[in-house]
Amino acid sequence: MAKKDNEIIEHLSSMDLGSTGEPVSESEAPKEEVSEAPKAEETVKDSKAPQKKWYIVHTYSGHENKVKVNLEKRIEYMNMADKIFRVEVPQKTITKIKDGKKQDREEKIFPGYVLVEMIMDDDSWYVVRHTAGVTKFVGSAKKPIPAKDSEIKRIIHRTQSQSNKIELDVKVGDKVRIVSGPFSDFPGDIIEVYPDKSKLRAMVSIFGRETPVELEYKQIQKL
Repeated sequence: MAKKDNEIIEHLSSMDLGSTGEPVSESEAPKEEVSEAPKAEETVKDSKAPQKKWYIVHTYSGHENKVKVNLEKRIEYMNMADKIFRVEVPQKTITKIKDGKKQDREEKIFPGYVLVEMIMDDDSWYVVRHTAGVTKFVGSAKKPIPAKDSEIKRIIHRTQSQSNKIELDVKVGDKVRIVSGPFSDFPGDIIEVYPDKSKLRAMVSIFGRETPVELEYKQIQKL
């Protein structure tokens, strides 16, 4: 009898009992949540994963837009969208005023260069380097050098800030007529020209007195 009682005690002690003294099933037993810490190998692997960067590609002069179109087609055809993300040709819009008529044209900020945002490896290098019109990557012959983020931001800012530049075929001594502003319809003689600001100064007769007036290119018409 004593032996049998010992066997029963050992059996009960091996069971998980609740507060009521009843056995608790596996589904009812509280489970301790264990958060899995990232493995050291995975952390190292993530830190070494290739990052996308901007690279500068040299092209034949006048072929910048063709290179952009050709490269974008190759990216799609060769399924490289996961490694080559953006192709940009930095340019600005120039509005030229001649004989009172406005003409818009695009002008390259860096003729002969195209910007490519990509993850550099042998495959992506091959796709870009062998695009028609591309001559080389900026950098050493064996290793393209990525552009600095500060350089790319400066280029983009320059593109945006100069997008509305106006050119006017005028020079000191030319006669003009003011077409807008408080002196509209007044004639004047140009005495200074500021091409970088798209402005000029003209001598205008106001109430019989010659007065220098600063004007924007868009405010005048050459006579």
